[in-house]
Amino acid sequence: MNHPAEVFPPGDFIREELEARGWTQSDMAEIMGRPVETINRIVTGKLAVTPETACGLAAAFGTSAELWVNLESAYQLSRTHQDDGDVARRSRLYSIAPIKEMARRKWIEASSNIDVMERQVIKFFELATIDDQPRIRVAARKSTDYTETTPVQLAWYFRAKHLAATLDTKPYRKKLVESELDSLRVLGAHPQEVRHVPRLLADWGIRFVVVQHLPRSKIDGATFWMNKGEPVIAMSLRYDRIDWFWHTLGHELGHVLHGDVVSIDSEIVGKTHKENASKPAVERQADEFAANLLIPREELEDFILRVRPLYSRKKIQGFAARLGVHPGIVVGQLQYNDEISYSRSREMLVKVRDLVMSSALTDGWGNTVTRSSCLRRSGSAG
Repeated sequence: MNHPAEVFPPGDFIREELEARGWTQSDMAEIMGRPVETINRIVTGKLAVTPETACGLAAAFGTSAELWVNLESAYQLSRTHQDDGDVARRSRLYSIAPIKEMARRKWIEASSNIDVMERQVIKFFELATIDDQPRIRVAARKSTDYTETTPVQLAWYFRAKHLAATLDTKPYRKKLVESELDSLRVLGAHPQEVRHVPRLLADWGIRFVVVQHLPRSKIDGATFWMNKGEPVIAMSLRYDRIDWFWHTLGHELGHVLHGDVVSIDSEIVGKTHKENASKPAVERQADEFAANLLIPREELEDFILRVRPLYSRKKIQGFAARLGVHPGIVVGQLQYNDEISYSRSREMLVKVRDLVMSSALTDGWGNTVTRSSCLRRSGSAG
């Protein structure tokens, strides 16, 4: 094992120079115009060599000022006992995950012990060692890069996965879901009906969780599978509006029915149909499924042709009543199709977050809401 060479204080070198010249500390004090006490403290290492002192020593001994500044810096660094290994380990943790935000949300326990933190991160991200990268297969829906998943998004995804693992549902059967979609559609007529969505999905074998979004995550929803054939839909509810809820739910349900492995979706609200044209095919397919879930495409196109551009409140409400959906869902579809601006008819975009949280396993907004026991059937997952 190599040991670093001993580093001496500048005072030792000053003492050697004085001895070589036959000077006393008093002589040096006279030469530099400094008090004898100051020279003594520098020689004994009790006072650091400042740039001003370095210039004086250089003039007295015929050296450079940089020599004395460097000697002082090297000496001070040698006295600094900082565990650079711990710094590197903490840097690794913070590059993997939003540690402070995860601790604030109590996903991990805050600790100053680096070993404790590493163990928690390894467990949270299901890693073999801290040197591994968190792995998920992602078809990402994002406003920038579809192929990249950020550490913040990874943390949100794994938290949703952990919550979903605590739920029990009936076995998933795709044909059952397809045959019973009308029972989901009827829930779109009134805001209060969203409370029944978690129970209905559970009956279909789909686990449903809500995880409040993390800063900069920009995630609206995610679809993934637990073990074999156990689909999960996770939502962030970061936009509290009825059209957002139904479009996101429909989008993720489309991923489930199409058998997509993993999809993390972001920036659904605020994107028009034209702006989404560059998405991967799997995301465009899910969008089309969501758009047609409550309002058939041909019905919407017919309404647009008849009404454009005079989308009055009365006409929107009449169209919604005929289809049996909430007017806010119609408004959202018109915005998505770039027929009206996102500032129009906002009074119809009612809030549903609290209603959803009342029946869904939820992490965020200050607490974790446990679902009612009727959604937790012991052993029902098969």
